[in-house]
Amino acid sequence: MQTTAIINHISNWLHSYAKSVNMKGFAIGVSGGIDSAVSSTLAAKTGLPLLCVEMPIHQNTTQVDRGLKHIAWLKENFNNVSSVELELTPVFDEFIAQLPKTKEHNELALVNSRARLRMTTLYYFAQANNALVVGTGNKVEDFGIGFFTKYGDGGVDISPIADLLKTEVYALGKELGVNKGILTAAPTDGLWADDKTDEDQIGATYPELEWAMTFSADAKNLSAREKEVLSIYTKLNKANQHKMQEIPVCKIPKNLK
Repeated sequence: MQTTAIINHISNWLHSYAKSVNMKGFAIGVSGGIDSAVSSTLAAKTGLPLLCVEMPIHQNTTQVDRGLKHIAWLKENFNNVSSVELELTPVFDEFIAQLPKTKEHNELALVNSRARLRMTTLYYFAQANNALVVGTGNKVEDFGIGFFTKYGDGGVDISPIADLLKTEVYALGKELGVNKGILTAAPTDGLWADDKTDEDQIGATYPELEWAMTFSADAKNLSAREKEVLSIYTKLNKANQHKMQEIPVCKIPKNLK
């Protein structure tokens, strides 16, 4: 893979698109993970103003520290980068307090609510700065298994790395000089109280999922683990099509109008 050429291509594409829609720059949520680190660096390389937003919600301090270190590194290397940290834990807790009183809240719904609260925050800063919200989803997440929150981290204006597999994102990260702590950290969405990794949630690693995305041979000859991974991928891909396809629109017949 021609990492340098791809880096330049994406950065130029980001710059051209922003100019074509008369936007001044970009806003991005920085989590301390590889996807947001690479996406933010690519946006910084455009030379246009980039606002990095840190939005912890009951966040693991290690994740927050990685994100802050990355933002500091960006500021040291790019004079077009600024940042803001907004502690959203009190807002999230107040939201929970206002929910109907039941024995148990739906944990997954609350996890997705965290992502949607961050999206709302990010769009506030983006609009206030005439900026585009930069997505951080990779190809496996966005078009393979739908591993994102609809109208949460899936609510973006532009997606610079959505045509790159996770392993390719890591390759770009190394070329860009992303912090080693981010490059070696286990991928996680940071939305769960027990700090589940992506592999914990999905049941497969990204390299395994990448293999499943392109598999087209006879499944009879696969190992037990390969069959399990293929089953995981197929199940998630099917279940999350509603995230990966356009919103259904009810078309009204002309004779009814």
